[in-house]
Amino acid sequence: MTLKEEFQTRNFSIYAQWLGILSMILCLALGIANIFTVHPLKIIFCAFALASSLFILFIEVPFLLRICPTSGKFDAFVRKISTNYLRAAAYGIMSAIQFISLTVTTSTLIVLAVFLMLTALCYLLAAVRGQAFIGSKTLGGAGVAQMII
Repeated sequence: MTLKEEFQTRNFSIYAQWLGILSMILCLALGIANIFTVHPLKIIFCAFALASSLFILFIEVPFLLRICPTSGKFDAFVRKISTNYLRAAAYGIMSAIQFISLTVTTSTLIVLAVFLMLTALCYLLAAVRGQAFIGSKTLGGAGVAQMII
């Protein structure tokens, strides 16, 4: 199935997965860009953004758990976040953390909060509509991880 065909399925979990990848890139870029500040609390929220980018990477690209040396506890925790509801909750929490950063100072971290919220909403829509989670083949879902074994 090509990327175009995946988007034509109208499965919100596919949209959310790609929004998650975009959110991961934004978390990394804006976390690094905003960390050079004199505001100590803003530095903490930038560290959360950088940690979120790595967490999202392992959630959305499942075959990385097989090829990257991570602890068994971390692998088990990431594998628990497999349903649309749990993914929506995880992205909602990450979004809330970035929205809280706006109480400290206004910055471009609002972009992270908005994209993480959009990702959470897409996963929530997929769960409410009863759509099963379908991993994008481009990102290592639907059999790519089994080929690595």
